[in-house]
Amino acid sequence: MSLKRYLIIMTFLSLILWLAFSFIAVVIEPDTVNWIGMLFFYSSLFLALSGTFTLLGFFIRYSILKKGLSLHISKKSFRQSFLLSSLIVSVLFMLSQSLFSWLNVIIIILILSFLEYIFMSEK
Repeated sequence: MSLKRYLIIMTFLSLILWLAFSFIAVVIEPDTVNWIGMLFFYSSLFLALSGTFTLLGFFIRYSILKKGLSLHISKKSFRQSFLLSSLIVSVLFMLSQSLFSWLNVIIIILILSFLEYIFMSEK
């Protein structure tokens, strides 16, 4: 797959995911919904954020930094967008369940940083 085709498909899918998240956010009533509705809410948010952060990370690395091949840049962007989206969604989930504390956020950041270190050192 060419780079142009990859970026077009990724942009199109990200827009669809943001539309899906917007629809779910409008339809779902947080007070009366069961766990399946909340699963749809958080998973659609996670996927929309992952797609958006992947595109942003790729464009920043490709246009500004200009380091590496586009395949390596896209892999790194996707991996880091997955981790960043995990952080954001987990913080929002903790806020919704009244479990938020800075200690929890620091622990999640340390775990995600350790995972990133493992992926970076695996060469």
